[in-house]
Amino acid sequence: MTSAAALVLALAAAAPGEPPADTVLLLVGDAGTPDPRGEPVLRALSAAAAQDPVRTTVVFLGDNVYPRGLPPPGDAERPEGERRLVAQLDAVRIPGLRTVFVPGNHDWAASGRDGWDAVLRSAAFVRERGPESARQLPEGGCPGPEILDLGARVRLLLLDTQWFLHAHEKPRHPASSCAADSEEEVVAAVQAALRGAPDREVVVAAHHPLASGGPHGGHFSVRQHLFPLTDWKPWLWIPLPLIGSSYPAARKGGASPQDLSSAENEGMRAALLRAFEARPPLAFAAGHEHNLQVIARDSPRYILVSGSGILGHTSGVRKIQGTRFARDHAGFMRLAFPRAGPPLLEVLGVAPDGSARALFSLELR
Repeated sequence: MTSAAALVLALAAAAPGEPPADTVLLLVGDAGTPDPRGEPVLRALSAAAAQDPVRTTVVFLGDNVYPRGLPPPGDAERPEGERRLVAQLDAVRIPGLRTVFVPGNHDWAASGRDGWDAVLRSAAFVRERGPESARQLPEGGCPGPEILDLGARVRLLLLDTQWFLHAHEKPRHPASSCAADSEEEVVAAVQAALRGAPDREVVVAAHHPLASGGPHGGHFSVRQHLFPLTDWKPWLWIPLPLIGSSYPAARKGGASPQDLSSAENEGMRAALLRAFEARPPLAFAAGHEHNLQVIARDSPRYILVSGSGILGHTSGVRKIQGTRFARDHAGFMRLAFPRAGPPLLEVLGVAPDGSARALFSLELR
């Protein structure tokens, strides 16, 4: 059964008085420009987290502060950066709830020279201004993996994939304090983390996806060819039909490390896939693309792209090999692990009034 009814029926089958799930993950990405009047996606996320906070972990999948991460104190943009991060922290200020912020490329000062300092600033701000159980992980600008064992069934591996792509100063072997600070050490640490949890389902959470039917995967809409400036400002509907097509062409050619076509991105993904060979994780959850995608693969078994954490900030998406679901819709994902049986994935779309409805559900086998 793959409809939204599958999840409802499975949860209803729990014994009276028994919690419906051992562990719940709420996956949301690219929420770094929340509406100052109240962000509908954050309202819906908060409501979902409040249903069973003790067993729930919210994972923000990067790009938590647009456009260049959290500015330094005294910077003219600092108040707005704080507002954007506080809006997310307030949404998860629920007793018993655990929250993790994974850094994205924008949190690293949009891949700029100040990136390492920027990611340290946002980590300190989350610790100081967020609820007690909220943290930015991995810490210190380190690539990870950070390991969180949740309930009896789940091992969550947290990676900072921007570390692989960052061209400026970052923690590097052998001078840093990171447990792993070279590509070889990260691969070995991920392999060890997978081997060390034989009885747990492993979910890897990062910012950059391993596959995508969106623009970062080289798939562009007619709008992006004709009106390319709307990628920067949604209201810039200036037709540039010839010039506009040169922009997707350059990105398909690997011009940006943020795109899957680049040599840097290909190298990062090859390293991670090498780490997964012996024991593929259940799922690799990421943001980066401003849409919702569920892609079935061999290793990892599922790629989940949940990067539409802001209403009206979505990008087009196409089906690619293995696509089970793809939609340019604001929302997030809920991955529930019952006490027994397969995990249950639900893709939740959010409306302007903050209400959420299931767009798709699937038992992950």
